[in-house]
Amino acid sequence: MTLKKRLAGLSPEALKSIRRGVEKESLRAQTTGHLALTPHPRPLGSALTHPHVTTDFSEAQLELITSVHGSIEACVKELTEIHQFVCHAIDKELLWASSMPCMLPTDETIPIGMYGRSNVGRAKSVYRMGLGHRYGRRMQMISGIHYNWSLPGLSTSDYFGLIRNFRRHSFLLLYLFGASPAVCSSFVEGRTHELQALNEHCLHMPYGTSLRMGRLGYQSDAQGSLAVSYNSLESYAASLQEALTRPYPPYVAIGVRNLGGDYNQLATSLLQIENEFYGTIRPKRVINSGERPLHALRERGVEYVEVRCMDLNPFLPVGIDEPTMRFIDMLLLHCLLADSPPDTLLEIAALSRNQHLVAGHGRNPSLVLNRDGKDVPLTTWAAEVLEEFAAIAAALDQAHGGNAYAETLAAAKAAIHDADSVPSARVLSAMKSQFGGSHVRFIMTESLKTKSALLNLAFTEEQATMFCEMSKQSVERQAAIENADTIPFETYRENYLAVSSLG
Repeated sequence: MTLKKRLAGLSPEALKSIRRGVEKESLRAQTTGHLALTPHPRPLGSALTHPHVTTDFSEAQLELITSVHGSIEACVKELTEIHQFVCHAIDKELLWASSMPCMLPTDETIPIGMYGRSNVGRAKSVYRMGLGHRYGRRMQMISGIHYNWSLPGLSTSDYFGLIRNFRRHSFLLLYLFGASPAVCSSFVEGRTHELQALNEHCLHMPYGTSLRMGRLGYQSDAQGSLAVSYNSLESYAASLQEALTRPYPPYVAIGVRNLGGDYNQLATSLLQIENEFYGTIRPKRVINSGERPLHALRERGVEYVEVRCMDLNPFLPVGIDEPTMRFIDMLLLHCLLADSPPDTLLEIAALSRNQHLVAGHGRNPSLVLNRDGKDVPLTTWAAEVLEEFAAIAAALDQAHGGNAYAETLAAAKAAIHDADSVPSARVLSAMKSQFGGSHVRFIMTESLKTKSALLNLAFTEEQATMFCEMSKQSVERQAAIENADTIPFETYRENYLAVSSLG
């Protein structure tokens, strides 16, 4: 069955039933451009239990989470309101507007996230301690946007077909929306890299799109040995279970605890927990309290997908906008409706190489990628895929009214042949022309603009009261969790990591 025939099977009502939500990470930075070393601000409540504001790796790395929305406009509106609340709460600090970090202190000085004295809170901190030992804390300070997407009525098999195609075509997102072609030199201090100097304190890739998704980003030589297949839930789960249960010698050498008895990491396996597995997209399921994500998938199937390769756009107040979300919707629908042949070990390796090429050299007009074992120019492949979006854009515009999706598609087509127009090129151009090649000065300026714009938006007393109440309730929920613990942490850790918990 062709893509158009499958699309014809989706009614306007079905297309309007698409659901999406956003998780957006941002570092808290000082106005000097250095990382904020202060604890999680008290007005933001408990990072363990607040429904919209938590932390990712570090105390200084906020994660802002929207609800699930049927409307892109409503999703952006809520994300904006959460940002307003945070900006009012963090006083003299600001949200760093780039995926690549601000000026960082020594690795061991970067504070990991703290979540209280409960077993679940301690486990979150120990997991982050393990990430620091395994990959270094600096790497964990990269921030991004995760786009959670679902279409009611899809089967687990449907979602895995979507995922396979997404992995083939995610280079489009890196090219069109990548916005991290440069980085402060403090990020790579002591590491080998292929970056070129832009000035004394800034490094870049001249044709780079997303250093975050390249070899300096969320990459791991250890995980490079994982060739996870997305041909079925069974093959995916088996690959992850192996990585979650097999001891990995370098991590065995680190040990679960140090000589003083403090915890170094949760486990000595290749992955401590499921979330440690890096990828451009994940199959997901809402989990029950204490449940392992892999168990939830095996028991109840895939509920939604999490797109993980979006950079923060420093030119946008909340890092993402409605046209970007419309493009992701079209891409995911295309991935769902197009034929999706099984992946192979050869293809998995080729897709990894493609990702690194586009991240580091995506705007090079002569860049060639590997498609089905053959070389093809990025611009040719991208143009062919976007031609297939036309029917999807028309169907979405018919469902929602207007022509916003068609306009988004037209802009994407134009950008394929105008590499200077994409965010990564605009970032480099602004840095060079206005800031002497300084990544920190450029992002600082955009971060201050963003904070000023958000503080100047209307934020009613009712909204402020609602968020304050959420913070208060989150602190109470954390206390209740801590008071309900009845077993020692080591027992909790062993029970949680037991093979039987994986389903």
